[in-house]
Amino acid sequence: MKHFFALVLLFITYNTVSAQSGDKPKIIRYDLYVGDTMVNYSGKTRHALAINGTIPGPTLHFTEGDTAEIYVHNTLHHETSIHWHGLILPNQEDGVPYLTTQPIKGMQTHKFRFPVVQHGTYWYHSHTMFQEQSGMYGSIVFHKRNASPENEQVVLLSDWTDIHPHQVNRMLHNASDWFAIKKGSTQSYAEAVKKGYFGTKINNEWKRMNAMDVSDVYYERFLTNGQPTASNTTYKAGDKVRLRVINGSSSTYFWLGYGGGKLTVVANDGADVEPVEVDRLLVGVSETYDVIVTIPDNKSYEFLATAEDRTNSTSFWLGSGEKVAARHLPKLKYFEGMKMMNGMMLMNGNLDTSGGMMMTNQMMDMNTVMYPEITEPDSTAGDIVTLNYGMLKAPEKTTLPEGPTKVLNFELTGNMNRYVWTINNKTVSEADKILIKKGENVRIILYNNTMMRHPMHLHGHFFRVLNGQGEYSPLKTVLDIMPMETDTIEFAATESGDWFFHCHILYHMMSGMGRVFSYEDSPPNPQVPDPAMAYRMLKKDDRMLHLMGQVGLESNGSDGEIMLANTRYRLSAEWRIGLNDRHGYENETHFGRYFGKMQWLFGYVGWDVRYRKMEEDEKNLFGQSNTKDSRQVFHLGLQYTLPMLIVADASIDTDGRLRVQLMRDDVPITRRLRFNFMVNTDREYMAGFRYIFTRHFALSTHYDSDMGLGAGITLSY
Repeated sequence: MKHFFALVLLFITYNTVSAQSGDKPKIIRYDLYVGDTMVNYSGKTRHALAINGTIPGPTLHFTEGDTAEIYVHNTLHHETSIHWHGLILPNQEDGVPYLTTQPIKGMQTHKFRFPVVQHGTYWYHSHTMFQEQSGMYGSIVFHKRNASPENEQVVLLSDWTDIHPHQVNRMLHNASDWFAIKKGSTQSYAEAVKKGYFGTKINNEWKRMNAMDVSDVYYERFLTNGQPTASNTTYKAGDKVRLRVINGSSSTYFWLGYGGGKLTVVANDGADVEPVEVDRLLVGVSETYDVIVTIPDNKSYEFLATAEDRTNSTSFWLGSGEKVAARHLPKLKYFEGMKMMNGMMLMNGNLDTSGGMMMTNQMMDMNTVMYPEITEPDSTAGDIVTLNYGMLKAPEKTTLPEGPTKVLNFELTGNMNRYVWTINNKTVSEADKILIKKGENVRIILYNNTMMRHPMHLHGHFFRVLNGQGEYSPLKTVLDIMPMETDTIEFAATESGDWFFHCHILYHMMSGMGRVFSYEDSPPNPQVPDPAMAYRMLKKDDRMLHLMGQVGLESNGSDGEIMLANTRYRLSAEWRIGLNDRHGYENETHFGRYFGKMQWLFGYVGWDVRYRKMEEDEKNLFGQSNTKDSRQVFHLGLQYTLPMLIVADASIDTDGRLRVQLMRDDVPITRRLRFNFMVNTDREYMAGFRYIFTRHFALSTHYDSDMGLGAGITLSY
């Protein structure tokens, strides 16, 4: 149960400013107040953002042909924004701060005004930093004109973390495995041995891959309309209900199932499709589906949304009386997924397409090997009908108008080790805008060369998904593309201005996976008076710096590292401090750049300071004097990630001394026990263990060739 302690007076205004008779359009006005709130979902409170005092914000209702007039009042002391997801509207009303619309400064109001030219299920959310994850989102329903009344229900799904989303983003970039520990998806060596997958684990790390997962973040709660469980008890036996399902999560896909029987899909991303009956479907991040369900009897039936990683779920109950649960999904078989991933991945980090098998439009789910409900001997796999894009068909022809065609090839790229997500190995900040011309058709061929799904969203346009339905290819605004898939979409360039195209997993977008389409010869956008400055502001997202620190406090001294890094660059300082002169101290500071798509190569310059009281000079393995009493040198080096995730480091200092070093941190022995080691040609070596209790605290012990054996604690940030 959540408790709101509003810091400002928030309320909603809904009124018709001018209502004409008959079917004439109306101007429909809403006032949305953005405010600060304290939220408690699971015993922990933290600041969140609310719209009109609630998370999510209110549902906005319009009728096709209306004019929407929405006043967004920002009662915060920092800027915000609202993007109208999936809407066809003038460029300056799209709501992406700096790109299409001015950010809404603290204590200011912004008016959005646009004609409603479509019908369907849509939503709105902040496009500023990580505000969407903190509660800034809500639903929009555009009703058909003169439509017959029907039972309908908005089902807005979302994910909730007790950790501040800025910290979530930082942890992802710093390769923390705390989320895997919480989810039980570490796939440690002990787990691999227990389940008979030791060879699979070795092969996985030989190919320089970390443990596989289907999602990045651990969430304490999944929500339906802002609650872990929601319901409507008014429905009776025989009622048909249109569920307007919106995946308003920041990074969670949801499996949808119904305890009362089949789901009939009738719309996707707001666009109508020919009805198709299925047992379940997976709704991607930011997608919407309209599904029709029937209440079979005077009971309460569960509409169940289960996170793709199956850590938890959220429910909407329809009807009253005895509860009839939907089929709950068992835990994933992660090592089977790891085995599959090993077969797909080449040693260079690319996916293996040598077999010539064409995967497209969700028609071959490679994750099936992890689904016990399908792979177990007693499963009923043949009876489960799962929706894929190939089953969607538009009710009317969607062919594009005649005109020249511009073809773009986008390879979705990135890596989990450093959490970098790109298109053609470039982030938004590293790429130019893509120029298109009004009147041409734009065809995008997307190939997903990563091990993650990506829901790619195009602002301000519907696109056709070429799925084998010919002239009746469905219209969408979000394309979920699975690993190894090649999908083709196309749209008519009918607008003007700049439009964002990006992965809608919030943390992927903020890490750089996006592009900007820019119409040539567009008139100036009054919301963007300085386009060059505004584009620089947009590029700041994926250039964000991330801080990481780790300090060991043990009986033989202290060692640790502090690091500041972004997508390509890293500044780090590493130290060891002993308890006496014989143990001494040392510090190495590096600044460098990562190279390559997988970023296995890191070149650096640095400063090396050491002191240790020595009886006589040591010799390194190259026969060079290795004096450590008051050494102060610059050095130049390269690091490269070898198979088994071992980092090889070769450097030369200004005194001409060479050093080669092998090291690895965080070898997962068990779910919480980590092993690390280092050995180099200066005849130094170290090995140790950490047992992780919380994301910031661990018990630790290690042996160091200079400082001896010690035990104590390690603090991490």
